[in-house]
Order: sequence, then structure tokens, then C-alpha cells
Amino acid sequence: MKRRYVTADVFTDEKFKGNPVAVVLDAEGLSTKQMQAIAAEFVYSETTFVLPPRDPANTAWVRIFTPSREIPFAGHPNIGTAFVLAARAASGQAPLRDQLVFEEAAGLVPVTQLKENGKLVGAELIAPEPLARLSQVPQDRIAECLSLYLADILVDAHAPQVVSVGLPFVVVELASRDALSRCSPNPVAYKGLLPIDGAVSIYAYTRDVGSDGADADCDLQARMFTPRMTEDPATGSATGAMAALVAQVRGVSELVLRVGQGVDMGRPSVLIASVDIDNGKTRVRIGGKCVSVMEGSFWLPAAD
Repeated sequence: MKRRYVTADVFTDEKFKGNPVAVVLDAEGLSTKQMQAIAAEFVYSETTFVLPPRDPANTAWVRIFTPSREIPFAGHPNIGTAFVLAARAASGQAPLRDQLVFEEAAGLVPVTQLKENGKLVGAELIAPEPLARLSQVPQDRIAECLSLYLADILVDAHAPQVVSVGLPFVVVELASRDALSRCSPNPVAYKGLLPIDGAVSIYAYTRDVGSDGADADCDLQARMFTPRMTEDPATGSATGAMAALVAQVRGVSELVLRVGQGVDMGRPSVLIASVDIDNGKTRVRIGGKCVSVMEGSFWLPAAD
């Protein structure tokens, strides 16, 4: 069976920046094993597989795979998938509703098209789960994982902690932009600490963005390192969890953060995270721009 795919760069409006995602449009009949093999072939941080919704009121059933495992939710794959589906529909005879709803392992994920002057430019999602604050992690263990000094790890606002709005990450605040630049994942320390409460990756951020240059356009700069010892150019699910944590520790009911990521690896990205807390309930939105990059097809029969 001929199966189409489209790639998009997410959290950017320039090709070959931001975080790439591959969207497989004709995923019916593929087994989990086949999907995992396809994701490993693309070698992007995530690949999505679009299936008919189990509830016709929703837009699609979307499965998300890293090169090594299926995950219940992620930010940039949802935004990229919504952008790809909306762009293809807009070029045909049946444009999609402004809000798409994806069925995922973590729950229903609403994703809204972002438009400028009537033109589709990106998407914004609502995280499927409220903020969950799980285990705290000692400073020295995090410093070892990131090859940093103990003084590089800030704990005045919050300790390093596992947090989630659909997918867990260890989130740590660093003292300086220099410390963020010096981060280098230590595979031995990673293996000794992770996984913890389902988190297998570490997301580090800093409020030190300076007063000039690209960093100064953002409220925070961040980096995220996976257990494969690779760096992610833009991590929507981790950014959303971090923003919800920051809003909670600051004691504010509303917060909007413009977060830069991927700068140190040559794929600059900008993520907009919005947090609303009402009667103790936290709603997290993550959005950004997207650009289409490649499309093609491959032949693969349905699984027996």
C-alpha cells in the first residue's frame, strides 16, 4: 500500500530550523511494530501516524513515536500534525474547523489553527492533563547528569522536579545562560538517575537571557536532553509543564512565556506557553509557527 507522509518544521517560520516532525497520513493497517520501525527510519525526535478517529466527533486518532518508543502525548508533534492536516485540507475542497481534536493515549488534545491575515501559520494546543508535580531530584544528581557545577543549579524558586501535563520530564532551573550553554548529558549519570516517575529526559531552563541578541526576545531559554544523549530543538510538552510549574510557584493565575530553545544546536525555536489557573485547575496552552518542508510516499503492506 502506498503511504504518504509530510514533514514540517515546528516552532519556527523558517525551513530547517525549529523541530522537524514526520506525519504519516495513511497509517491504517500498520502495526505498532511497523510504526516503530518507520519512526526509527525517520530518526526525528517524533513521528506521528494519523488514523481515523474512533469517535467521529473528533478529527483523528494520532499515535506518536520517538525512534525508540511510543509516547502518550507530545507538543511539537501535535502542532505539526494539525498544521499539516489543516494545510492539506485548505488546499482542497473541505477545509477543517479552526479547532481540531486528536485522540491520544493521554486523552483528547484540542489543537487550534493559528492564522495571520487569514493564512495558516501554525497551531496551538491545550495540554490533556493538569500539572502533576512528582518526585524532587537532588541538585548534585542533576548537576552530574548535565556535567555542571552544583552552583549552576538554582533552587530558589523550585527544586529540580519531575513535572507533567501529559508527558513527564525532570525540569531544572539554571543560574545562567552560560550554564545552559555548558550543558552536556552524562550517559552514566542519566542511567543512574532515570527513569524516575516515568520521566526519562531532563529539561533545563534559565531566566538569564541578556539584553541583546536573539535570546533577549524571549523570557526564558531552554534545552532538553533525551536518554539517547540527543538534544531536542523544541519540546512543547516539557515547556508546558515548566510554565505551569513556574506559574504555580510564583502564585499567579495567568502567565504567558515566550521560550527560546534549540539555539545552542543551530535550530532556533520559539514556543509560546500560556497558563491559566482557575479554582485550582490549571489549563496549559502551547503554540507556535510551522512551515512545511518535504512530502513523499513509501510502500508498505498492512500487517498480517
